[in-house]
Amino acid sequence: YMAPSLDACQDIVVVEVPKLGKEAAQKAIKKWRQPKSKITHLVFCTTSGVDMPKLLGLRPSVKGFMMYQQGCFAGGTVLRMAKDLAENNAGARDLVVCAEITNIMFWGPNGSPLDSLIERLLFGDGAAAVIVGSDPVVGVERPLFQLVSAAVAVDGGGEGVISNYFWKGGFSLLHLLDEGGLANNPIYIIASTLVNKL
Repeated sequence: YMAPSLDACQDIVVVEVPKLGKEAAQKAIKKWRQPKSKITHLVFCTTSGVDMPKLLGLRPSVKGFMMYQQGCFAGGTVLRMAKDLAENNAGARDLVVCAEITNIMFWGPNGSPLDSLIERLLFGDGAAAVIVGSDPVVGVERPLFQLVSAAVAVDGGGEGVISNYFWKGGFSLLHLLDEGGLANNPIYIIASTLVNKL
């Protein structure tokens, strides 16, 4: 527990996060049925690292926005940014990519298994991508959704309930289970039930 592993984890993340993102981006572009040369903006988000994605093969003129450490509200944050970019730049088409690898949160056994269990229940590896634009080209683009609004909200009693830290041993979420009424939180109840069955 807490053995220095940050460098080893980052060595994996630097290579694999862009690969996950690229795969998701390729699927989104294929469903969009337009050449990737029409993409004007890239919004890339990850909590897994702080490196620039290099494998997407976009034009050098594509304006990139990299977002890091957004945590649980990453999806809402990147959609809000993409919506604003699309609505304020005529003809813009934004490629939005979120990719995560959770190896940085992999810990050995410790005296507080509930925190580790909650991390395993909530988080995993994967990626998602979408093309966001406004004023779709009729007969060419087929929008699946209309993005009306994207927002982030923190439950009034939840501020400070989860804190994250980078250590030489990796990334840790500290769940302050005695504060903010978290004992009534459904995730806490499920995790507690599972731990008690061990």
